[in-house]
Order: sequence, then C-alpha cells, then structure tokens
Amino acid sequence: MDFMQQSTTKINGFNNSHCQLKIVNYEVEENSISHETHGLSQKHLVVRRGKPFKLTLLFHWRLWNPHTEYPVLEVFLGNHSDRIIVQISDEQHDPQGWSAKIYPGDIQSKSVTIHICSPVNSPVAQYYLFLHIETMHRSRSTFEVGTFVLLCNPWLKEDPVYMPLKAQREEYIKNDCGILFTGTPQNINERPWMFGQYEPGVLEACMKLLQVSRWHFNNKEKDYIRRADPVYLSRVICAMVNCEDDLGILMGNWSGDYRDGVSPAEWSSSADILHQWALSNCKPVRYGQCWVFASVLCTVMRVLGVPSRVVTVFNAAHDANSNLIIEEYFSSSGEKLRGPKDSTWNFHVWVECWMRRPDLGSAFDGWQVVDPTPQEKSGGIYCCGPCPVVAIHQRFLRASFDTRFIYAAVDADVVRLIIHNGRVMKRTMDTETVGRLICTKSIGSDLLENLTQDYKSKTKPQAAGYGRYSGWRGGQDRPMSRDEEMPPGLEVSLSLKRVPTVGESIVLCVTVRNNSSSSRVLMEHVNAQLKEYNRNAQESFWKSHKEECIKAGEVLKLEHSILSSEYESVLADDDIMNVAVVIKDVLTKERFLATQEFNVTSPKITVEIEGGGRIQMKKEYKAHVSFTNTCSSSVNGAVLTVEGSGLLQGKQEARMAILKQDEKIEKTVTIMAAGPGTKLLKATFSHSNSPKAISRTFHKVTVVSA
Repeated sequence: MDFMQQSTTKINGFNNSHCQLKIVNYEVEENSISHETHGLSQKHLVVRRGKPFKLTLLFHWRLWNPHTEYPVLEVFLGNHSDRIIVQISDEQHDPQGWSAKIYPGDIQSKSVTIHICSPVNSPVAQYYLFLHIETMHRSRSTFEVGTFVLLCNPWLKEDPVYMPLKAQREEYIKNDCGILFTGTPQNINERPWMFGQYEPGVLEACMKLLQVSRWHFNNKEKDYIRRADPVYLSRVICAMVNCEDDLGILMGNWSGDYRDGVSPAEWSSSADILHQWALSNCKPVRYGQCWVFASVLCTVMRVLGVPSRVVTVFNAAHDANSNLIIEEYFSSSGEKLRGPKDSTWNFHVWVECWMRRPDLGSAFDGWQVVDPTPQEKSGGIYCCGPCPVVAIHQRFLRASFDTRFIYAAVDADVVRLIIHNGRVMKRTMDTETVGRLICTKSIGSDLLENLTQDYKSKTKPQAAGYGRYSGWRGGQDRPMSRDEEMPPGLEVSLSLKRVPTVGESIVLCVTVRNNSSSSRVLMEHVNAQLKEYNRNAQESFWKSHKEECIKAGEVLKLEHSILSSEYESVLADDDIMNVAVVIKDVLTKERFLATQEFNVTSPKITVEIEGGGRIQMKKEYKAHVSFTNTCSSSVNGAVLTVEGSGLLQGKQEARMAILKQDEKIEKTVTIMAAGPGTKLLKATFSHSNSPKAISRTFHKVTVVSA
C-alpha cells in the first residue's frame, strides 16, 4: 500500500486563499516500528491505544492562519465522534483522553506533523479521521484524513492487557509460529502451527470478525463501547471462532467423515483458515477440532493485542452434569462401554489470554482460560471463559466465567464401574488421572513448559464433599459406601513395558498383589480397543482370557503382547488405544479393574532440505522427503504427499502400488519462498489399507532476506 494519500475536501468554492489539504503521509514505517505493529497490514495504518502516533499533512498553498483559523481533528467510531483540538505544545500526551499536538519544530511552510494519542481505554476497531479548519466566524473546511486501526497495547502499563516482560511480549504477541502438544502424557506429539498474524489479509479478517458478530448486529454502538474491555473482546472472539450461533469461522466435526471439507489433522495454519472464511463471505470453514479452534483463537487475540498462548490439558474431563465426577463404565471382561454424556478426552486444547479482571478484583488478574471448542453453552451461546487460572487453582468456582466447568476439566474425579447383567459389580475412584499434565510452549524455545501446578493445588477436597455419581441406568444419586472405600484384598495395576512404535509389539504388564491371608483363583480378562482422542472406545480388536492362581502375600506379574499385525490394520496416526484388565476372584466373585490409555508412535517421515532449515527468499532449494515402511507386512497403494504454503505450489506426490516391509518411498521437490518468516513443509504418508493418514510430519523452514 502507498501510505501517502491525497485528501478530499467536503466544502465547495474554495480558492487559493483557503487552507486546503493536499496529501496525508501516514508515516507508516515509523509508526509501525514505534507501535510494534510492523507487518500486520499492507492496507491500514495500525497503531496501539494510549500511545501517540503521527501524521504529516501537506497543504496546497499554505497552512492555516494561526490568528484566524483553528485546526480540529474529529475521530469517528460508528455514530460516535470525538473532537480533538490541535494544540502547539511540548507537553506529554495524557493517555486518559484523546489529544493532538504539534511540536514547534514540526511546522513547515506547507506541511505540519500532528501527534495523535488515543485514550488507553479506547475500543479496538477501525476509526475514521477528519480535519476541520474552523474560523472565528463559525465557518469551516472539512477534509477526510483517512482511517486507522487501533489495537490493545500490552506495552503500556495503564492498558488492562499490559505484560511487563519483553520476552513474554515477544512470545505471546509477536511470535507467529508455535508448537501444539497432543497425544497422551506418556507419548506426547509435537506439531508446529503457523499463527500467521503477519500474513496479508489476516488483520482485516480479524476486524471483519468483530463487525459480523451477533453483538455488533444487535447493537453496534454498545458493541463498539464494550470493545475497550479485553474480557468482552475475548468472549466475543471465543464465540465467533466456532460457527454454532453465528457467522463464525470454523465448523466442528468429530465424526471421522471429512469428505465435504478438510480433516482437522490437515490444518497447520490459522492464516489459511481465516483467508478461506473471509473470502467465502463468512461461510464456515470445514472442519475443526479443539487444537484448530484454539490456534485460530490465539491468532485473532494476538492480532488484537491481547497476549495469548495455546495450552494442552492431557486427560481433560468433559463434565456435562456439573457434579465434578466423570463416570466410566466397563464390562466384566474389561471392554469400555458407552456411557452418559460425561467423558474424558485424552487431550484438550484451549487458550490462555492475559488481562486484568476489574470485574473480579486484582487477585484474579493474569492468565484467563478461553475455550472456543463448542462443548457446552455459556450465557446461551457456545463459548467458554475468560476464566481466571488462579480461580481454578484456588477452587473459587463462583468466579466468572465457566469456572466450574473448567475446574472439572483439570481436576474432576473419575468413578469407574464394572457392569454385569445390568448391575454394578465394582466401583473405584481415581483422583489422579484428570489433568495429569497441563502444558504450553516455552518462551523462546520449542520445549514444553509444565503449567500443571498453576491449575492444581497439592491438596484437594474429598470427593464426597463436592461430587456424587448417578450409578448405572440412571439410578438415584448416592455417595460411595464405606465398604467401597476400604482397601481391597487384591491390588491390580496395568502398565506398558515401553511406548510402542508402529511395527513393534505392544507389551502389557499386569501386576496383581494378594494382600489377603489366603490363596485365590483368579480369572483375568484383558481387552484392547481403539478410540479417538475425545470419543468413546470402539469395538475390541484384541482380547485375552485366562485363569491364574495367586498365593497369600504373593505378587503376580503377567505379560501380554499385542502383535503389530493385530493392530496395524485398524490404527491411524492420531488414534488412541484403551486397554483394560478385569481380575475376577472365582470364589468371591469380586472384580478388580485397571486401565491404561496410550498412543502408538507413528513411523517417521524424514525431511532433508538442501543447506539445512534456513533458506533465502526467492532462491530455489531441493527438499528430499522419504518414508520407510516399518509395518509388519507390505502395504498397498502407498502415497507420500508433500505440500507447503509459501514454499510449494499445490501438492506433490510419490506413489507405489506395493510398498514392502522395510522398503522406502521417496519424493524430491523444489521449494522457493517469496517472503521472509517461518514456513511449514508438510509431508503425509497413507495407503489404501487405511482410510486415514498413517504418518504426518511438519518441518519448519526459516526464510531470510537475500
């Protein structure tokens, strides 16, 4: 964009004796550096509230006459406007109100530089600016100066999103590339994500999002006023990232069928999603799941100037009935059953936004959970938060917004019930599984930062004090009986010998400790099921049943191996395995349950770029991509796909009709970057035996100017 704009006048019949504005210089380079907005837009001047920015005005023949003419700026937002008397002064601006100053050294014969400062509590929006030259006789000439976009200012102490440390601001406002953590606590997957706030059109899409919100349609003037508050902003954007109630960005889909859209696992860039939404006239983008919703929300909030980060909660509870108890049901053979609406997701991803909370008091300032994944309604719409992290830690469940639901997500108790012939045979309480690990990307590196201690205190109330469970088939609520809390005669645990990789056997270790004074005859049932990260387990694909004897005081260790040939045909790269063991005392009919959920490490796709991961703009480089089949047998219809926005036009593929065990499929592509920054080269391997990708990798490429 050419930020030199010819001005237009709104008064007729002027002549050479009139003061007439000719050109407005937005001083975009200096303003964008000063306001930390460089690269956010190629179309608009983007500045931050509470900090002066400058415009240089060039007139046709002369400046206004200081004895008979008076310059007044008028800034419009919707139907509201503020008049700003332009003063010649060396004094500092007051960030509490609009001001416009001319420093004596900034006045020339035909041009003048005006320094304009907005109030620190100004709404986030696009503003329209006009210049009036008024006379003592109440006549005036009016000139259109142009527009500017005003954002929150985390660099300014008076702003409610102020963040004191430079390293934090660099990470949570300016960094356009992050790391998402998925999988399970035992086997964490890392994948880069491009937030892309500097991509052309992203800021404009974010501003459009505000303009098409239900709040703006219902009452434009009220919406403009409330946009000064980051609490309100975060709630509006949270609702607008999903499309359940409005013209929001993303449509959720957890069915596994993505034929009329894009699989959530395929996305790696918020900018791609925002561009598609904006160019389609606000038609929802298909499809998103929790990490996609959260990443897009993080992008929008960073663009608006609110420090934000993506957070993963491993073993996150979805407490639909708000009793802080999650019920899980198992058959007497160890098969996990479909139960009530409550569930535990292997991982869930949300956003933390940094802001003050004057509505709650300074004790609740700081990081706030904002969750755009449409799970439950809040205030009649699908949004969640902002909820203070400190309120979750202190278990202050009355704090707004949605604290009880978010607390359950990280610290609910799990009641597991064994069902036989419609009756509850055994209940166990697990107080440790939910919120096992809560983490985000570290500042200045791709390492994991553990946030668990910020959410969970070392001590928590006993379950009977705040939770009840319904029992099987909707039975009456009742607390756990005294007998059920007594330590069992048998202790049963289930563990993995090691985290498996595709092609390896899964080795399960069952440990049974007999604490009683008599021998026992046991029936062991072990069961394996496949599940997606947030859904119920599917039908069993592997089972084992056998009888064992255990002596008094003995510890029995039992090993089971699930061969790779027994799981490879049903496994895709993002699937989770649920394994459970039920030990039944043949004489007393007592049953004991232990469970484990884990993910199998996908076979690796190798990406090697000529010259390493740092390339120069507008220069061609070779990227060599390869995949070796580590499966236990050959696969049919093998496809290796390579793509990369900003690096490669379209998709490029290598295909093999049959890829034998330990055989390699390869593809060499030529990449070239048109602009600087971080880019992602994505490689995917799939085959006709499986409907989903078997392996996927994202390789970061740093592009520098020549």
